Amino acid sequence: MFRIALPNKGRLADEARDLFNDAGLEVRARGERALTASLGNAFEAVFVRARDIPEFVADGAAEAGVTGRDLVEESDRGLESLVDLEFGRCRLAVAATDDSGISTIEQLPARARVATSFPRIAARYFARAERDVEIVPVSGAAEIAPHIGIADVIVDLVSTGSTLRVNGLREVATVLESSAHLVVARDRRPDQTVTCELVTALESVLRARGKRYVMANVARDRLDDVRRVLPGLNGPTVVNILDGGRLVAVHAVVDATLIYRTIADLKALGAEGILVTRIERLMP
Repeated sequence: MFRIALPNKGRLADEARDLFNDAGLEVRARGERALTASLGNAFEAVFVRARDIPEFVADGAAEAGVTGRDLVEESDRGLESLVDLEFGRCRLAVAATDDSGISTIEQLPARARVATSFPRIAARYFARAERDVEIVPVSGAAEIAPHIGIADVIVDLVSTGSTLRVNGLREVATVLESSAHLVVARDRRPDQTVTCELVTALESVLRARGKRYVMANVARDRLDDVRRVLPGLNGPTVVNILDGGRLVAVHAVVDATLIYRTIADLKALGAEGILVTRIERLMP
């Protein structure tokens, strides 16, 4: 059984379950608080804290895991990312109080104190920047640290920036861009066949997101114009219509953000029977 460590709660947990379900690896647990679940015949999920997943994978308790890149980098456990799963996007940033006068890391005072729950990442970042700082590890609520004299700046996760603004802080620099990744241990690669099947299943869903399948009937003599409207992955697919006469059916995959414009352009070419559908999976 190929064991995959998944987050047990929070936004990462919800989106990971949705992705696996869409990939045909339905999460079947005995209850909401179950510690394990079936993901089909070949896979099993084990639910743990997202922060603990790098340790589970590195120690061999799970063959693979889904967690944030920030937590992988902080663990420093020699893990390899197989797929960027494209959810849970955020950034690890340096932030200072609005009245600190600090707008760049070059303005940090000598031996500035940095409060963070990511001490390894922060230490490496400031070392690369050649800034002499003192790291102050905290377990949470780093935003309060500069206001009560514990630190001069913080290094914390930022999504929209609203939490920083509410707490009188502003971003000074980005340390790391993060999102959820499927990871394995670099020195203990799991079964390659099963791993490839897992990656293929997840990537097919990710590739389909944000895409739409467009079908329409158009005149044969307008195909050159249609090609410009429906470039698709490798150009539109053209299918003869039974007794269609002058009309042919064209099919193509289009970015969801372009659908409004695409439909308008097809109508301008005299297209009929335009149909737009969602795509569950997409293989290159």
